[in-house]
Amino acid sequence: MQQQATTIAHNALPPPSSTTAARSSRISVHSHIKGLGLTQDGYAASDAAGFIGQTNAREACGVVVDLIKSRKFSGRALLLVGAPGTGKTALALAISQELGSKVPFCPMVGSEVYSTEVKKTEVLAEAFRRAIGLRIKETKEVYEGEVTELTPTESENPLSGYGKTVSHVVVGLKTAKGTKQLRLDPSIYEAILKEKIVVGDVIYIEANTGAVKRVGRSDAYASSYDLESETYVPLPKGDVHKRKELVQDVTLGDLDAANSRPQGGQDIMSVMGSLVKSGRTEITDKLRREVNKVVKGYVDQGVAEVIPGVVFIDEVHMLDIECFTYLNSLLESPMAPTVVLATNRGKTLVRGTTDIIAPHGIPIDLLDRCLIVKTDIYDSSQIAKVLQLRANIEGLRLGSGVIERLVQEGDVRSLRYVLQLLSPASILASLAGRTQIELEDVSELDELFYDAKASAMLNTR
Repeated sequence: MQQQATTIAHNALPPPSSTTAARSSRISVHSHIKGLGLTQDGYAASDAAGFIGQTNAREACGVVVDLIKSRKFSGRALLLVGAPGTGKTALALAISQELGSKVPFCPMVGSEVYSTEVKKTEVLAEAFRRAIGLRIKETKEVYEGEVTELTPTESENPLSGYGKTVSHVVVGLKTAKGTKQLRLDPSIYEAILKEKIVVGDVIYIEANTGAVKRVGRSDAYASSYDLESETYVPLPKGDVHKRKELVQDVTLGDLDAANSRPQGGQDIMSVMGSLVKSGRTEITDKLRREVNKVVKGYVDQGVAEVIPGVVFIDEVHMLDIECFTYLNSLLESPMAPTVVLATNRGKTLVRGTTDIIAPHGIPIDLLDRCLIVKTDIYDSSQIAKVLQLRANIEGLRLGSGVIERLVQEGDVRSLRYVLQLLSPASILASLAGRTQIELEDVSELDELFYDAKASAMLNTR
């Protein structure tokens, strides 16, 4: 096992260089999770999609994903229970990735409801609304093509004796079928500047609203070398002026927020007033009912499609009895997203009460609505695989015996603790002039950092 782990470690990718011009993505705790890692038959592969172990939990979540896709999971919730560091949050993220990138995923922690700005129930309602997507399909008249000319025409400013103002802008657009020259309003020129559009970009302009959207760089310029990576798109087909179907994804929370804010003017005082009053405000049930009525009309006309997403509430035992009661009513609403709950508590007191003790700190009436999935504690071999996987993701090289030493620490302390040691150990190794982590780096970390158990014993002496 030692030889195999070392071989894999030496094949790991090197750490990303800080001198590259392209911006590297941040490596988070769950960067390695790409899905549930299930086969076509619904069985969990041993090590797939970034998951190590948790076979039963992954297969159970796969069944829930199938229920969600077939629209048969409404009015119920999924409860993930298990010890800290056993992958409950990773399972929730994997469920959202299995559903697709266009499906809204709204994570929150139970303690978020205790806000000083809005009511507890309002925080829950807002999370539910942000997890319900609306895909709107519209057919609009647009001008689309590659920008061949961008010439603003200036004239004397009638309101001031100094300076000039843009009276109109001439935009040339080219498609595979022909070219067209447009004479556009100066407000559209402002939108072009905001989108940072230059000659050679492929854009489209809505004929009715004047909205401008940059699609990408024309692939005719793909041979040039730019400092930053660019999205190249082919030259549009057909005429410059055409009817095109546009798809826009929003959430009910976006619609609620847009309709709750008064539309002020464009002068400086209106802008400053909106900045001063930018705090969170409660949205009335009447406004939400009106939004739902409009959405239902769009759905009935076939213009829009409702896409239920996922609300993930971690540390759900932090909610109190009032929140649990409101959560029951939200689950019964006709427009309810999929609800995934997670907790690491056993039988405990329901918050907000003095005499109600329930499993996981959740009232029995809500537990009856839940499908409960348990996560297992990782054994030594699984800890070794998780450590090697994280080392590969972070681009770290591990020397001989490092994995075995970290596995011993993980058995005594915790998996989360040893995972946190990887990056500091790489820093110590680089300070010592080494390109890989050695045993002495791990030993030095024991002198620098304490785990939770050692810290608790130190403070009780």
